[in-house]
Amino acid sequence: MRGKIIKGIGGFYYVYADSDSKQEQGIYECRAKGIFRKEKIKPLVGDDVEMEVISAEEKTGNVSEILPRKNQLIRPAVANVDQALVIFASVKPMPNFNLLDRFLLMMRRQGVPTVICFNKKDLVSEEELEALRKIYEKSGSRLIFTSALEGENLELLKAEIRGRTTTVAGPSGVGKSSLINALAGGRLMETGAVSEKIDRGKHTTRHSQLFPLGERTYIMDTPGFSSLYVEDIRKEELKDYIPEFYPYEGSCRFLPCTHTHEPDCRVKEAVQTGEISSVRYENYLQMYEELKNKRRY
Repeated sequence: MRGKIIKGIGGFYYVYADSDSKQEQGIYECRAKGIFRKEKIKPLVGDDVEMEVISAEEKTGNVSEILPRKNQLIRPAVANVDQALVIFASVKPMPNFNLLDRFLLMMRRQGVPTVICFNKKDLVSEEELEALRKIYEKSGSRLIFTSALEGENLELLKAEIRGRTTTVAGPSGVGKSSLINALAGGRLMETGAVSEKIDRGKHTTRHSQLFPLGERTYIMDTPGFSSLYVEDIRKEELKDYIPEFYPYEGSCRFLPCTHTHEPDCRVKEAVQTGEISSVRYENYLQMYEELKNKRRY
């Protein structure tokens, strides 16, 4: 039987089987066959798998095969993602643009399209929303402003995730859980057995988890993040992941140009004239300095 891993913890893999048969449908508690350990393959949340059913009544089985992956993210360690949805509050707490830009860079580097959602729009003025829009309108990400409290623009967000597997990330306190519950329409974790299977005492640690919402739609909730370090990347590569720089590439006086200290740099000129957000540019400089000063071992 085929299914999708929605959670993996303590050597158990919880596989959601979206079968036409009501009897077979549901979440199976599985172990992975020893061959995976032998071949050093680790099943990931999001993996499409073949499983051998041990007990249809007790919903237990073994993962026997991992089907080919469309992609595999390193952080969070998940597979077969169509896009990332990153949620920040418009205010309370104020958005941490540096953290957001690091996330956008990581996703772009891994080839994952990103939707930025600023929640709590009911708490800010139109001018404040416009200021946020101006910072990210050229970032290459889709931008949506929502209010989970008032249900505003939730239909827009639902349309963005429909038919896709979306990994959702964001710091605590931004209304992420409220939004996810609203998107799920109260159908989060479709069977009552799930909470019993997955949320037992030994399974309280926060891990990435996939929620099936029907219509081939999945939301992957990843543990809240408070800091991200840009690693495994050369400082000279960094500019390749900032879409605002693309129109100016090749037109600076010095080539290649890092857009940091060089004179007659078109990117720096664009920052001066407001064509490129100074917030985004300052965050780029900070990440560049981090990589420049990183000790190599």
